[in-house]
Amino acid sequence: MTLQGTFTAIVTPFNTDGSIDYGALKDLINWQIASGVEGLVPVGTTGESPTLEMTEHLKVIEATIETAANRAIIIAGTGANSTAEALELTAEAKKLGADATLQVTPYYNKPNAEGLFRHFSAVADLGLPVVLYNVPGRAGKEIPLETVVRLASNPMVVAIKEAAGSVDRVSAIRNACELTILSGDDSLALPMISVGASGVISVASNVIPAEMSNMVRLALHEKFSEARELHRIYYPLFRDLFLDTNPIPVKAALAMMGRIKSTYRLPLCEPTEKIREQLHHTLISLDIL
Repeated sequence: MTLQGTFTAIVTPFNTDGSIDYGALKDLINWQIASGVEGLVPVGTTGESPTLEMTEHLKVIEATIETAANRAIIIAGTGANSTAEALELTAEAKKLGADATLQVTPYYNKPNAEGLFRHFSAVADLGLPVVLYNVPGRAGKEIPLETVVRLASNPMVVAIKEAAGSVDRVSAIRNACELTILSGDDSLALPMISVGASGVISVASNVIPAEMSNMVRLALHEKFSEARELHRIYYPLFRDLFLDTNPIPVKAALAMMGRIKSTYRLPLCEPTEKIREQLHHTLISLDIL
């Protein structure tokens, strides 16, 4: 499996009563695909997976697959800090027709290197291509480079999403094994591609799918001068989408754009008025609003 380009870590819209707004979700998906993204990643952290029930989790994946209708690659977020739960979610996502699974480092219980290897290997053995997700800031644990190398020998481990804030880590992985690398940080997508990453799993593309896709394609075609200019223009958005815990700012931005309602599930809640004002100013300055 070749994963290259922009993959939107899509939000999960809610109605004002807290239920999932599937109409808004389908509209977002169609807009994303029409804007040129290569793929969608439903029910990751940006999709508020921790507060979705198992049935909701799978229904969002199903709705994404059905709406995309083979027009985009679907990497289903089916990771968990329990291997049994990750296996159950991944097996169901495979039945639904997902193209791959995004597997976050098991969080909170902080397994050792061998535990990580066994966890990801068990998921890979289900036969759905696996994208490892290295995000120590969320999970409290990095996937050690040596473990990445071991896992890369499994033909079902096809890529890694690097969200540790380190461009050097991309070079280290590229030097140690053959594994597709996707940036997990919008502001680092361009420098990561410059040293060998193949694209980005993006939060910002929820808001600017065409612009993000264009920047990544330019970089992949080594048109770095043009890509750098787009990075410069949209850097304020990359920055402001992380003024608060993801996905609080990106959902606030989409609500300002009229694409979703400004609804979260606790423990997440709306941003402060100061953050809203800065985000609103940035969206206006970029002609998004």
